[in-house]
Amino acid sequence: MSEPSVPGTRGAIFADTRDITPFRDGHVRTSVSGLAEGLSGAIAGVLKGKAAGRIDVDGDVPKLKRLAGKTAKSVYDAIFTSTEPDRLITLARAYPGWAGLCYVVAGLLAYKHGGYLRASELLQRGLSIRIDDAASQFSGSCLGRVVTRVEVAERIDVPVLFSEESVFLALSHCFRETGQAAEALDILASLPPSLPTALARCTAAAALERHADVVRWTDGLRNADDLSAALLLIRAQSLRVLGERAAAQAALTEVLRRKKTSLALRNDALTDRALSMLEVRRRAPSPRTLSPLVVKRARRKSEGAELEAVDGIRRDVEVRRLWNKDFGDPDG
Repeated sequence: MSEPSVPGTRGAIFADTRDITPFRDGHVRTSVSGLAEGLSGAIAGVLKGKAAGRIDVDGDVPKLKRLAGKTAKSVYDAIFTSTEPDRLITLARAYPGWAGLCYVVAGLLAYKHGGYLRASELLQRGLSIRIDDAASQFSGSCLGRVVTRVEVAERIDVPVLFSEESVFLALSHCFRETGQAAEALDILASLPPSLPTALARCTAAAALERHADVVRWTDGLRNADDLSAALLLIRAQSLRVLGERAAAQAALTEVLRRKKTSLALRNDALTDRALSMLEVRRRAPSPRTLSPLVVKRARRKSEGAELEAVDGIRRDVEVRRLWNKDFGDPDG
């Protein structure tokens, strides 16, 4: 699709100037950390029982107002005590004014469980339905601590508090997982600049081979944390595809500059730098890179030179024999 006509999309998209954002510290997954998280999650599931599958909350679960109505209580219980989206879907059908909110939270719960196709359907349905004032007030008072851990790029997870960004980033990831890279990019066009959003957008743009956009959006980026280092790696890969090897090397050098950068990201930068240097060496002239015709011509030329040299030696011997016969020592 064409470039979205949204202010700010033609420049850097990673500079978040807000004092308060819905994002928490990002996390770089590795094989070791993934194993540890899986083990700790299994242990937590045994200790907590069904609570392990519930929606995540930053801190304690918020308390519902005493004078809340029956609908609010039903939705509250379905959000904070249920482990499956079905209960919220049932409430969405029963209370049309709350349907949008119920479908969105059900989609986030399905996303938490890894059901990307179902999550995308529920999130899109929820975003298409307007909610009434009571549902809006409930969202503002009870859902502020709900956290969604979103994969914004390969191996990069970011916890996001309930907001437009948490919903759109989760939906974008669902689109990427289901092979809809164009939709994954378009859904993020209206979000304010931030590193997590930039990672998600550049990941989708790189999948669409829009490498020039990736380079333009990340111009001026410095390695301040692991999220920016991960974004620099995407920038370096796009620069390599575009043939800008010097700029790609500069981006990788920036990843390696900060000593506290995640070891996994530093290893990726070292690997990409080695691959880039190998490509440069392969482009140097060598017999392997010559076409068969050129090699054949060179071989013929070499063989011809050898024959000329042999003929020259033979002629020289014959001349010396004649010279000695005519003018040399008869006894020689």
